[in-house]
Amino acid sequence: MEGSLFCDKIGKIPKGAMQMTDWSCITLEFEQSIGILRLSRPKVLNALNVQMLTEIRDALHHVMTRSEIKALIITGTGEKAFAAGADITELSKIKNGFEAEKQALLGQSVFDMVENMPIPVIMAVNGFALGGGCELALAGDIILAAEHAKFGQPEINLGILPGYGGTQRLARAIGEKNAKYYTFTGESFDSREAFRLGLVQKIFPIDQLLPEAKTLAKKLAKLAPIALHYMKKSIHNGLEMPLEKGLQLEASYFGLTFQTADRSEGMNAFLEKRKPTFRGE
Repeated sequence: MEGSLFCDKIGKIPKGAMQMTDWSCITLEFEQSIGILRLSRPKVLNALNVQMLTEIRDALHHVMTRSEIKALIITGTGEKAFAAGADITELSKIKNGFEAEKQALLGQSVFDMVENMPIPVIMAVNGFALGGGCELALAGDIILAAEHAKFGQPEINLGILPGYGGTQRLARAIGEKNAKYYTFTGESFDSREAFRLGLVQKIFPIDQLLPEAKTLAKKLAKLAPIALHYMKKSIHNGLEMPLEKGLQLEASYFGLTFQTADRSEGMNAFLEKRKPTFRGE
């Protein structure tokens, strides 16, 4: 059953992928069973350029080569920004609509990978999450935010629209009318409003944000990974289906978890009044 954890959209490490030592826009570290990916262009508020998107893609592939990693945190370097948006200097050099569409598809493909990781992905939003930064946060499973964090899709002020999934994931996260308001006006909103809208799950002082994200990641890493994987797929895929089909999908995944050793371990541990030890089998 372990092989089923690898989503089709993740696939194999791409030929010519950069090694960790070649990365200049991100860092990736591991603490026992969790990974921590940091966006690291602090001089430009961690703005997302093609290089960073490529490095994020390669980092996700690298994470999936390490079977001991059961949860991933994505955050920004510094206290000002998670990612303040796409790199406008780079975007301004795009010559035509074809190139622009190609750029959008690159960003979408990377954020699709984030969304389809078979392990939980926690976004620790430590500051500005605007434009592409907001779109990246939206691709995570859970969003934790610093008290001073700001979210928004201000692309309208540049005469363009969100291109990395913002019009789609924001509407699914906070509803059609709210998404229209914030994308039409380009207004940003703080972490408390994001919490009220259901976008953010918890808010912390900045000095507590990463420790709390690690605590949550380590908690999730101890749970049954195959069950978590199918739970994630059931929610993601079921949202795109009529309720009847979504319920059938849930039942199918429910049945698949009964074929795992983790199911036996979990139920035996419950009956024996002890903590279970899940192995992803």
